[in-house]
Amino acid sequence: MRIVITGANGYIGKRLIAALGGQGHELYCCVRDKARFHPFPAEESLHPIEIDFLLGYHCPDFPRNVDVAFYLIHSMSQTVGKFAEAESRAAKNFLHLIEKTNCRQIIYLSGIVNQEQLSPHLSSRYHVERILRASRIPVTVLRAGIIVGSGGASFEIIRDLVEKLPIMIAPRWIQTRCQPIAISNVIEFLTKLVLRETAFDHDFDISGPEVLTYREMLLQYAEVRKLKRWIITLPILTPRLSSYWLYFITSTSYALAVNLIESMKVDVVARKNTLAKELGITLIPYKRALEIALEKIERNNVLSSWKDALGPFNTKFARSEQGSVPQHGCFREVCVHDIDGMAETIWARISNIGGTNGWYYANWLWSLRGFLDKLVGGVGLNRGRTHRQGFQAGDSIDFWRVLIAEKEAKRVVLFAEMKLPGEAWLEFKILTEKNQDRFVQTAVFRPKGVFGRLYWYLLLPIHHYIFQGMARAIVKVNQKTQPRDSNKEGN
Repeated sequence: MRIVITGANGYIGKRLIAALGGQGHELYCCVRDKARFHPFPAEESLHPIEIDFLLGYHCPDFPRNVDVAFYLIHSMSQTVGKFAEAESRAAKNFLHLIEKTNCRQIIYLSGIVNQEQLSPHLSSRYHVERILRASRIPVTVLRAGIIVGSGGASFEIIRDLVEKLPIMIAPRWIQTRCQPIAISNVIEFLTKLVLRETAFDHDFDISGPEVLTYREMLLQYAEVRKLKRWIITLPILTPRLSSYWLYFITSTSYALAVNLIESMKVDVVARKNTLAKELGITLIPYKRALEIALEKIERNNVLSSWKDALGPFNTKFARSEQGSVPQHGCFREVCVHDIDGMAETIWARISNIGGTNGWYYANWLWSLRGFLDKLVGGVGLNRGRTHRQGFQAGDSIDFWRVLIAEKEAKRVVLFAEMKLPGEAWLEFKILTEKNQDRFVQTAVFRPKGVFGRLYWYLLLPIHHYIFQGMARAIVKVNQKTQPRDSNKEGN
C-alpha cells in the first residue's frame, strides 16, 4: 500500500512511521527539511518528500499513485493567535496536491469539539476538518483530547509541574474535565482505520477509559512517582497570568502555553462510541499510560518529542541548507586546542553537551541567559536535550537547534533559537591535519542593524569569557586557548 504521511517529523508522525514501516507499505513522508528526517526503523520503503505546506503546493516529487494520506499538520506551538490562518492555508495546499492523485482515503487527527464554545485551537481543528471534507476523497476524522506519551507536550508539562513544585498555585481551569488517551492507543486507531470503508466520511472521538480533571491528572502523576503534592486553586489567576506561569515553570514555548491555557478552559470529553471494540483495541488507563511513558524515558527510548518541531523564532535560518556557518558580515569567537590522542573522548563530551549535563563552564551564566530569554518570550533552557546521549540533525539542545551532526567527520553546527538582535551559530569540530588532532570551537553572530552590533560589543567580554572557558573545559587541559578574529566582523 502507498501511504502519504504529512508532518512526518512531528510527534505523531514519527511514531506512525514506526508502526507502519515494518508492514510492507511504501511510505511517502512529507517534511520541511529532509536532512532532519531520521526515521526509526530506517527502511528502503520510506521516501522523504521535502515540502512546506504553509508556503505552497509546488512539489514535483509528490506521488500520483496513493492509497491513503494521513494529515497530521498542526501549528499551535508556533504562533499565538495566528495559527488558525496558517492551519487553514496548509490544509488547502495539501488538498491541492492530494486531489491530483488517486488517493482513496484521508485520515485526519483532530481535537474533541463537543462544546458549543470552543477554544481558538479547537475551532481551528474543526475548521480544518471542514476544509478536508470539501474534497472528493473520503475523509476519516479521529478526534482526541490530551495525548499521554513520553515526549508529548501535555505529558512533559504535567511532568515538569509535578516534579518541580511540591505546592502548586493553580487557576480555575484545574477543575476542567478531559479524557486523556495513551499515545499507543492513538497510533492503533490511526493504523487500524486504513481503508476501512465503514469509517469513510465519519468522525470518531477517541479517548482513554477515564474522565479526569486536570487536578486529578496532576495528582495521579504524583502518586505514580510516589511524590506528595498539594494544589491550591486561586480564582484570580487570569488566562494571561496562567500562560506566564505555565511558560516559566515548564519546558513549553510561550505560544504553546497560551494556546493550551485557552483550550483548558473547555471540557474535552469524548462522545461514546464502539470504535475501540470494533477494532479490537484495549484502552490503556491514565496511570498505566504514565508508567509506560516514564519507562520509555528511563530507558532513553523516546521515539519522538514535541520539541522536534522547528522553533518559532528565525525558522527560515534553521534549515539544513543554512547549516554551513556563515563567513561574511559576522562576528566570530574562535577557540583552538591541540588534542592529540583525545579525539574520541572530546567528541563524546561534545555529543553530550547541554541539558542536565550543562555547558561544562559558567553554567550559572547559561542559566541566567535562559531566564532572560524566557522574560522576552524566548524558548529558554527548559527544553533540555531531545536525546539523553548523542544528537542528530533537528534535535533541540536547550535554546539551540542541531543543524548539522556529522559523526564520522566529528562536526556539529548548532543554531540559536533564543531571542536575539540577529542570528547565532555555534560550531564544534575535530580536525586531523598532518597526523595531529585539533579541536575547533567557533561562535558566530550575524547582527541585525545597529542594535545587533551594540549587543555584540557590549557582551564581548562575557562571550570571550564563556566560550574560551567552555573550550578549555571540553578538552580538559590548561594550555592557553588560541582566539582568532574574536571581535572582528567578516568582510
